[in-house]
Amino acid sequence: MLKSLKGHFLVASRKLNDLNFYRSVVLIVEHNEQGATGLIVNRPSSFSVTNALSKYFDLPKLEDMVFMGGPVEPNGMFALHNAGDLEKAQEPIVPGLFMGSSPDVFEQVIWRISEGDPHLDFRIFFGCAGWAPMQLESEINRMDWLHTRTKAEDIFEIDAYDIWDVLLKRAMEERRFLPQEETAHPEWN
Repeated sequence: MLKSLKGHFLVASRKLNDLNFYRSVVLIVEHNEQGATGLIVNRPSSFSVTNALSKYFDLPKLEDMVFMGGPVEPNGMFALHNAGDLEKAQEPIVPGLFMGSSPDVFEQVIWRISEGDPHLDFRIFFGCAGWAPMQLESEINRMDWLHTRTKAEDIFEIDAYDIWDVLLKRAMEERRFLPQEETAHPEWN
């Protein structure tokens, strides 16, 4: 088994043609001998957080879109957030990034959203991605996925429509054998 990829992005390779994951970026939130779980971070839906949660919460009008986290548990809701004070018993996925560990934490994140907390960064997801034991390792060995370490700011600051290109480039650069520096004498290469 590979070492745990919790806190890494999986970046779909150009050859991965599975429609569920074509050009996708998946944040791995859990990876152990029982398998792996992640959230696709570059699939915004066509409905807002306000509309998606209106039957459960009274929220102000928010422009933030709900993301489609993956084909597993499509009715399940997940929250990524940076409110470490809400996560007393859970380790962050990476420093400054948490996944709502319980319905209570999810609700507290939603209430902070509704109150307009200026320090709260969040994303709401429907569904997740999942792999059986050794399935993800097999897909990585087949070169279906590249992986690169996650930074919390990647989730909240890189545009969802650009993140695949940005992280594919990063993952490819991390795997280069030779430096790709500009030279005044290309014939020396």
